[in-house]
Amino acid sequence: MGCYDCCMRCLGGVPYCSLVATLLCFSGIALFCGCGHQALTETERLIETYFARNLQDYITLAYIIQYFQYVIYGLASFFFLYCIVLLAEGFYTTSAAKQTFGEFRSTMCGRCLSSSFIVMTYALAVLWLLVFAFSALPVYFFYNMDATCHTIDVLTETPASINQLCVDARQYGLLPWNAVPGKACGMTLSSVCKTREYRMTYDLYIAAFAGAGITLLALVHCSLHLAVYQVYLRMLRHRAKDERRGYDLYRRLQRDRGGSLCSPYAANMSDIS
Repeated sequence: MGCYDCCMRCLGGVPYCSLVATLLCFSGIALFCGCGHQALTETERLIETYFARNLQDYITLAYIIQYFQYVIYGLASFFFLYCIVLLAEGFYTTSAAKQTFGEFRSTMCGRCLSSSFIVMTYALAVLWLLVFAFSALPVYFFYNMDATCHTIDVLTETPASINQLCVDARQYGLLPWNAVPGKACGMTLSSVCKTREYRMTYDLYIAAFAGAGITLLALVHCSLHLAVYQVYLRMLRHRAKDERRGYDLYRRLQRDRGGSLCSPYAANMSDIS
């Protein structure tokens, strides 16, 4: 076998669908965890600087942010291992590898393992849909804040109207109702929106939201690929049974008629794939 044939044989055994899903999942999780972790840190700094003067007003929010950061560490580790396992499952069960490295075989253990991965991936996709929806909340908050700042910049000639435009962090549950000041209004809010910390936090939340969407797309793609492959395996099993049944029927007819029939089947049933 030449070098070209060897390369084509190896490339023919690559599970491209599983590989694409794994790369999407890796990139989405990296984007979500990295940007989300840094965005939470910057959010705590913004609340501490512009919306709360007393430590007791935002101490609960600080604990919640720290808790979510630990959750992000766990998610990154779990999905890193799970994507590797899914890629290994794709290499093991891909039909291209079966056709390249041997005849079609499917054991009960392999079918149960593939079915388990389908159920687990589908459950993760449903759970991650909730994470995707939850990651849209800070984007919504900063979008409203940015829209209010844009309105303030338009109405700079009427200070009385500007002072009535506020963003209250207490309305979003970020601070308790007795927090002071708890909100930013007028030119103070406009100056907050022009800071580097605000723009970076807003962009980080958008990137984390996009990463959650990419991860959801990867999980849906992977679950659909595994489900379609299970259907393909079932079709191959039924076809192999039908051909074996037809071959047995031909052998009986040939034996009854003294071997005068010409076989439409392969002489060796091990050649049936």
